[in-house]
Amino acid sequence: MNKAKKALLGTTLAGVLVVSAGFGTYSWFTSETKASGEITNGTLSINHGQDITEKVISGENFAPSQLKFGDWLTIDNTGSLNTHLKVTLNQSLDKNVPIGKYKVGYIALKYKKKPNGDTFQAAKQKLKNLFEGTTNEAKSLAANEQGEELAPGVYAVTGIVSGNDERGLRATSSKDWVLGDGTNGKFWRIKSDEYIDLTFGFKLDESAGNDYQGAKYTANLNVQAKQTDGGSQYESK
Repeated sequence: MNKAKKALLGTTLAGVLVVSAGFGTYSWFTSETKASGEITNGTLSINHGQDITEKVISGENFAPSQLKFGDWLTIDNTGSLNTHLKVTLNQSLDKNVPIGKYKVGYIALKYKKKPNGDTFQAAKQKLKNLFEGTTNEAKSLAANEQGEELAPGVYAVTGIVSGNDERGLRATSSKDWVLGDGTNGKFWRIKSDEYIDLTFGFKLDESAGNDYQGAKYTANLNVQAKQTDGGSQYESK
């Protein structure tokens, strides 16, 4: 009896399976989709990769207590990326005498539209005032990261260093002074449509003696552009 039931049950299930298998057919993977994308790297460039042709300083027969100014130097962001600038002034002497006798200061202007000549004259006068004993002005001009608005849309920062005395400039040594250090400072963050003009003033201390006669002082400015968005650390000299 048990064997007959099992046989009948097996037959019934087999019939069901046969019907199900013949009920219909199904197709798979008849639909598809695609995705594509691309990234184009931006351009990081200062002055189209060319050296600044103007001189940081030039002259002969530099005398104690004499004040001399260099040319106006223009830093132009010619790339497509907003960048942070690392700006370093390196100085050297061809004689073994203290380089700290050379007092060096600067003023820098940042703008989108080039200012008129009066603004440049006013900036140079502010720089001259620093060498004539006015030190509070250096602190006020560099008080905020953006700088002081010297004229509509024109921002200025300035600083001066004499020996180990730091006002505005950060000295890494007696020979290398850092104006912008490539971090998030607002003034030295230059957009793709912005310019920075800067000029330096140099004064040989009145106490410089005969050992400075015939000495050749050299100043070199190095500007690096660093893309820092998203943690990038690429640099272009």
